[in-house]
Amino acid sequence: MRLRTRLWLRARLWLFRILGAVLEHLPERVDVSIGEAVAGTIGRLPWWRTTPLASNLERVLAGGTGEPVDRRVLSRYLARALRSYGRYWAEGAKLPAMDPGAVAQRFRIVEGEAYLRDGVAGGRGVILALAHMGSWEWGGTFLADVGWPLTAVAEILEPPELFEWFAAKRERMGLGIIPLDDAAPGAIARVLRAGGVVGLLCDRDLQGNGIDVELFGAKTTAPVGPALLALRTGAVLVCVAVYSGPARDHHAVITRPIDTTRHGALRADVARVTQAVIDELGWLIRRAPEQWHVLQANWPAPP
Repeated sequence: MRLRTRLWLRARLWLFRILGAVLEHLPERVDVSIGEAVAGTIGRLPWWRTTPLASNLERVLAGGTGEPVDRRVLSRYLARALRSYGRYWAEGAKLPAMDPGAVAQRFRIVEGEAYLRDGVAGGRGVILALAHMGSWEWGGTFLADVGWPLTAVAEILEPPELFEWFAAKRERMGLGIIPLDDAAPGAIARVLRAGGVVGLLCDRDLQGNGIDVELFGAKTTAPVGPALLALRTGAVLVCVAVYSGPARDHHAVITRPIDTTRHGALRADVARVTQAVIDELGWLIRRAPEQWHVLQANWPAPP
């Protein structure tokens, strides 16, 4: 590894550590205000209009129609999206220092809670198919407080010390962390067979080995992990989004369990279930497009 790269990775590690420590100890209204202000200021820079985030928002706002989106409307949503992203980081930094009971009190409503409760009671394990919406970490902390600790799969960061720092932060919130590597499927299956709850972010094909799906009227790819695990283990599969708001609070939406009955060949069943997951996630994203925090290109070509 080149010296310049090593120095950049070390600087990145210490930048996250310092910012995390500062945000964790600031009063909450102050750190969220700072996060929203900084991100909002960055969002007013003209070049953001040509970024993947803007293209992703345009897909959602067009709703799969292929019609052009008014530039002023797109600009307003782009500014909101960046303020929402700033809030996400500020609140995420605050979580390890918060009492889990206080987090639970900040949930105004959990739509579809019965689906999760019934799934846990069934003892087969539950898979939460998540989008990068709002703050899923708040949802995980809430689940830990009510007695359903969440195990999540996290992308491995560089340098390794940065991943370990992030993992330790999430474990303080009551989340179990499995690194996204070749051993992840086996580790997830063990949690599910023990009746646990697993969260899988699956609105992005991080590893580039997903299958073709349609999202907002255009072809892209999605990971098969949630579908494959549900079909193989018998775990209940639901889609979830945790939204920021109203005001300083949060609320979660849990969809009806997806049909994972075997209909034929495994490959065909995986494709069917994966598309069903993406359809549900698309519906959840439409409810608050500005809270969909995907800054990378999510389709092969811009709209």
